[in-house]
Amino acid sequence: MAQLNLDDHSHRRRNPLTGEWIQVSPHRAKRPWQGQTEETAGEEKPEYDPTCYLCPGNERAGGAAVNPNYEKTFAFVNDFSALKLDAPAEEYNVDDLLTARGEPGICKVICFSPRHDLTLPQMDAPAIRTVVDLWVDEFRELGAKEEINYVQIFENKGEIMGCSNPHPHGQIWAQHTVPDEPAKESREQKAWLDKRGTDLLADYLAIELREKTRVILENDSWVWLTPFWATWPFETMLLPRERRETLLDLTDKEKDDLADILKRSTSKYDNLFKTSFPYSAGFHQAPTDGEEHPEWRLHFHFYPPLLRSATVKKFMVGYEMLANPQRDITPEKAAAALRELPTERYR
Repeated sequence: MAQLNLDDHSHRRRNPLTGEWIQVSPHRAKRPWQGQTEETAGEEKPEYDPTCYLCPGNERAGGAAVNPNYEKTFAFVNDFSALKLDAPAEEYNVDDLLTARGEPGICKVICFSPRHDLTLPQMDAPAIRTVVDLWVDEFRELGAKEEINYVQIFENKGEIMGCSNPHPHGQIWAQHTVPDEPAKESREQKAWLDKRGTDLLADYLAIELREKTRVILENDSWVWLTPFWATWPFETMLLPRERRETLLDLTDKEKDDLADILKRSTSKYDNLFKTSFPYSAGFHQAPTDGEEHPEWRLHFHFYPPLLRSATVKKFMVGYEMLANPQRDITPEKAAAALRELPTERYR
């Protein structure tokens, strides 16, 4: 009987952070593509757009407010928030089949720069450090609220990720309930700690640093890699070398290094297909529920949709929706492709 070859044979991989599995079919990466292609967004943008509701001094969407003439970063409560603190904490239940519960929360918008035309890879590391500092400040302020038990910091970049405004920005949704994805990670990390007495992601990182096949970039404080269990074609994860539960635990050096590796990793992404690379990305970190969380290690996920080029994306359909997530290109080959790229963004 043939020995399993992860580069050639179809197989399943387990995600230890969620307990879920993904189907990997490396031989399918060679199939021709005659499916849908995407239009690429034009990259030429002005430094300032008088019609943009995120640019300094402009009226925001719906005329709710006017932005200050900010010079670095800017955060404000989303004028069309998905979560609001005045949601009544009541339950609705019909025979345990129709169940709902009020969910109080706060949604904020984070403008990375006053410049309308600069994404993270186009900013310099000191400017990205101001974004890191704002993330830390917002996490501290929102997480301290009694009603808030989880703070989700994220960015949707690019039109094909549903981004409604091209001005580079991210979001924060802070809410009462720990959402499903970080809740799964809490469960699995705690189970690992209870069983092994060690930090799950520390043990995983040690394997990756030993094997090196999925590591893409490193600096003194952070390691950027393609997870063994990655679902999206060029999915990656950013891990701190030391255990940090939340952004509040980072040292100044680790914040500087985070800005550095965000600059270089997102530049590699843009260089892959010579385009402003779309993705959804964000931090997973310990809940802010007042409990101790020794199982948690802060980390950052990148989930990009592109598959073969700037115009061909991965679709989660059919088998993926009805059975399991599935991928063709292996995480090892994706990591190798990213590793070979320069860290200075193309022009």
